[in-house]
Amino acid sequence: MSLVTSYLYHTNDLHSDFTYWPNIVSYLEEKRLHHQRRDEDHFYFDIGDHADRCHPITEATMGKGNVALLNRAGVSAITIGNNEGITFSKQQLDEIYEEASFDILIANLYEADGIRPKWIKPYKVIELQAGIKAAVIGVTFPYTSIYEQLGWKVEDPFQMLQPLIHEVRKKVDIVILLSHLGLNLDENLAEELEGIDIILGAHTHHVLEHGKRVRNTLICQTGKFGQFVGTVELVVDIETKQLVSTQAFLQTMRNDTTDKKTQAYLAQLKEQSQTWSSSPVTVLQETLEVDWFAESEGVQFLAEALKEWCQTEISMLNAGVLLESLPVGPITKGDIHRICPHPINPCVITIRGKELKDVIIRSRSEEMVNFKLKGLGFRGKVIGQMIFSGITITENEKKEPTITVLGTELQEEEHYRIATLDMFTFGKLYPSILDAIEIEYLLPEMLRDVLMWKLQSI
Repeated sequence: MSLVTSYLYHTNDLHSDFTYWPNIVSYLEEKRLHHQRRDEDHFYFDIGDHADRCHPITEATMGKGNVALLNRAGVSAITIGNNEGITFSKQQLDEIYEEASFDILIANLYEADGIRPKWIKPYKVIELQAGIKAAVIGVTFPYTSIYEQLGWKVEDPFQMLQPLIHEVRKKVDIVILLSHLGLNLDENLAEELEGIDIILGAHTHHVLEHGKRVRNTLICQTGKFGQFVGTVELVVDIETKQLVSTQAFLQTMRNDTTDKKTQAYLAQLKEQSQTWSSSPVTVLQETLEVDWFAESEGVQFLAEALKEWCQTEISMLNAGVLLESLPVGPITKGDIHRICPHPINPCVITIRGKELKDVIIRSRSEEMVNFKLKGLGFRGKVIGQMIFSGITITENEKKEPTITVLGTELQEEEHYRIATLDMFTFGKLYPSILDAIEIEYLLPEMLRDVLMWKLQSI
C-alpha cells in the first residue's frame, strides 16, 4: 500500500480578538515551511466569525481589516459566521471581501432572487498529491428571518447539502465541510447525511482536542478567540484514492512565538481606526450615569430612545448593555462603541400579557440580574436589571408585584407591542419571548446606532 499524507489547519470564532493572531500567523508560517520542505500538501481554512463588530478595528474598517489579516495569513478558503452574515448590512457584506485573495464558500446563501452572489462559491476542489481531489463545501447558520430582512435568501443546510454532496462526490475522492452551524447540528449532519469525511466546525465554541467521530465523519472545532489552531492529518491510499485514516489535534497559541510583521500591521490598523474613533457625536452638559443593578439615567435614556426608534409605546432592555457612564464633555464614536460594543439589533415583539408577566418576573430574579451571559451578541459582563419604559412594577409587603402597562393593570390576554433587543429572541434567556405572536427585527442598525442617534438630538 502506497500512502500520502496531507494536512488541514483551521481556526474558528476569532471574534476579532487579535490577542493570539500574531502567534497563529507565526505557527502557520512555520508549518507552511515545514510541509514545503517535505513536499506535503497543506491548507488553512477559517470557519467564520473572524470579524466581530465589538472590536474598533472591525467597526472602523467594516470588516475589511479582518480580510487583510486573513490574506496575510495565507488562508485558502473561509465560510462566514453569523457575525459576518447578519451584523453587517447587505451592502457592507457585499463589499467586505472585495480584496480577498481566498475563496468564500457558502453553499446555502443567495441573493433574494435565488441567484448566487459573485463573491460566493458553494465549494472548491483542491488537488492533493497523486491526483487525489477533495471538495471543500461551506455552510453558515440559517438565521432565516434576519437574512431575509437584510435582503438575502438562506437555505436549510439539511435540505440542500445531500444533493450537493452527491454532485461533488462524482468529481472528488474526499469531502470536507466548513460548517458554521454548531456541534449539535454537525453531529446531526454526520448522522443523517452520507459522504462527509471531515467537518471543520464553529459557532458553539467547543474545544475538541482530538475531534469527535460520528459514524464515518470526523468533526473538529477549536474553541474561540484563536487560543488554538486545529490540525487534521489525512492519510490516503494513492492506488485506491481512499482515506485510510484521519487524525485531529489542537495546538495552543498561548506561547511567545509571534509574527513581528503581523504585530506591526495590527498596530497600523489600530492607528487607522483612531480616525474613526475620534469622530465627534455630541457634547454632554451632564454625566449620563449607568448602573447595572438599579435604575439609572443612562439606561433609561436608551430605553426611551429605543421606544422612539421602534415607534412603540413600551420598551425594555437590560442595564448591562451599557458598560460605562458617559462623562460631561465631548463624546465620540469611539466612546459610544466602547460603552455599547454589542452586535445587537433593535427588534419589536408582540406578546400576550401572560408571557410578558413571565418575562418581567424572571427578569427581576437574582439569577437573571447577575447572569454572566456569553454569546447571543452580548459583549458585556452581566445581564443586569431589566429597565422598562411604559411599564411600572410595584410590590406589596409580601413582595408580590403589580404590573401596570401604560397606566392600566396588565391584562394576561391583551397583546402588547414592545421594543427590545434581538438577543432576547434567541436562546433560552426568556422562554416566554420565544412564544411571541410576532417578532420584527429592525435592521441593519445596532443598539449603539440608536444611542448615537438619540444623543445627536439633544
